[in-house]
Amino acid sequence: MEGSIIVKWKRAAKAAPAVSLAALATYNLTQKRHALLRNFPVVGYMRYLLEEMGPGLRQYIVTSNDEERPFSRNQRRWIYASSKLQNNYYGFGTDNNVEFTLGYPIIKHRTFADVRPAAERPSSAIPSAKVLGGHRGRVKAFRPGSVVNVSAMSFGSMSGNAIEAINRGAAAAGAMHNTGEGGLSPYHRNGGDLILQIGTAYFGCRDVNGHFDISRLKDVVESGPVRAIEIKLSQGAKPGLGGMLPGAKVSAEIAKIRGIPEGVDCASPSRHSEFHDVDSMLDWVEFIASETGLPVGIKSAVGNMDFWDDLVTHMASDTRGVDFITVDGGEGGTGAAPLIFSESVAYPFRIGFAEVYKRFAAADIADAVTFIGSGKLGLPDNAVVAFALGADMVNVGREIMLSIGCIQSQRCHTDTCPTGIATQNSWLERGLDPMLKSERVVNYINTLRRDLQKVSEACGVEHPGLITTGDLDILNGVGSKTPLREVYGYQPEWGLPSAADRAAISRLQHP
Repeated sequence: MEGSIIVKWKRAAKAAPAVSLAALATYNLTQKRHALLRNFPVVGYMRYLLEEMGPGLRQYIVTSNDEERPFSRNQRRWIYASSKLQNNYYGFGTDNNVEFTLGYPIIKHRTFADVRPAAERPSSAIPSAKVLGGHRGRVKAFRPGSVVNVSAMSFGSMSGNAIEAINRGAAAAGAMHNTGEGGLSPYHRNGGDLILQIGTAYFGCRDVNGHFDISRLKDVVESGPVRAIEIKLSQGAKPGLGGMLPGAKVSAEIAKIRGIPEGVDCASPSRHSEFHDVDSMLDWVEFIASETGLPVGIKSAVGNMDFWDDLVTHMASDTRGVDFITVDGGEGGTGAAPLIFSESVAYPFRIGFAEVYKRFAAADIADAVTFIGSGKLGLPDNAVVAFALGADMVNVGREIMLSIGCIQSQRCHTDTCPTGIATQNSWLERGLDPMLKSERVVNYINTLRRDLQKVSEACGVEHPGLITTGDLDILNGVGSKTPLREVYGYQPEWGLPSAADRAAISRLQHP
């Protein structure tokens, strides 16, 4: 009797797949939502499977080493190898089609130069040439210890383990870590110096009605190693558009930090309510600076230039002003956004940054501001162009994510990040070890700074801030090139540190 039961069970088990497929086919033959599945009730699912897996497979199988975007296989490989202290050199020449690529930058090395080798200098961190907040005499002005720092990425959009890993790594590398607009979380409190970002929703420094509260801001500033405050006007991922954190990501912890209801979609307005023009914005900047003593700056992507013209006019004619400006490229970033915004709203970094910097340089007030670049500048070649155009420091975001394990699955907005970085799913987050990954952040930042230092020496200078638009050409195809200075309409003296800042660099390099 027992044997016959087992036989029947085995037969049923064998028949189960066929029965399941028959049921699936019957259902799809009668449903009307999907024409493909109605016509091909079983094999039609292969299309959806390939659609889901396709982007991940293409980066390993189909695309060439320098083809995929936003980061090519070569770029990702360089970041991965750098973060693990593996061999990040490339053999047998470049994969890039250099001569036939319009807009390709070429760095012009010098044969002779009186430059002290980096190995003989006291620091590999490469401190900033400018004192942040020094021009306006902020009480807590300081010289940043690194020209490479971490861009704004909020806890909420990023997991706690990811934020902790980045903050620990930034601390060990002597770099600053921007909190993003989501407020100051416990995961930001692992030793790294912070730039506290204030967005349009005033998360972490708002009252019960969602309005800005200076007393709460001061409490937050005093509770952690906050070195500066950044007012976010817009960002490259979604310029001119407010942010959105889905309710599924708004845990009790995030709700408490941000001062919002738990489990409810968290929308940030597209514009600030505390000011409505440049004049009122500068009043607010000076108010925050006087109350906290900290340097205060702004972050923005670049679109209509009326704002920047007005800002330059005000800063050139009175005593108010921002201490730093973070220019974000409009190519998109860590934040998810509607396709039209990430692809077509705001200028790419180089054009946007140059348009802003030129206005300050023409008004002879560029030395009064620390310029920070953001937008795929965690790759040495892009960073060198940014420094040549006048950037004093660069912020890196997606590259830091890659250094701690991001595989560019582009699921940041779905809460299903497979590497536990851009998610609040506890099961996925557990895969990311903050202590191990923090070491990779250190390795990546140190490697990027090392390469910037080596390129500076090749150009005959001792600091990336001394690279000028005369040190690069832009290729226009076979047999044609244009100096970077002419491409962006710079005067020969623009983009160089002031005499005082050059003297400071010299003292730092030759103590």
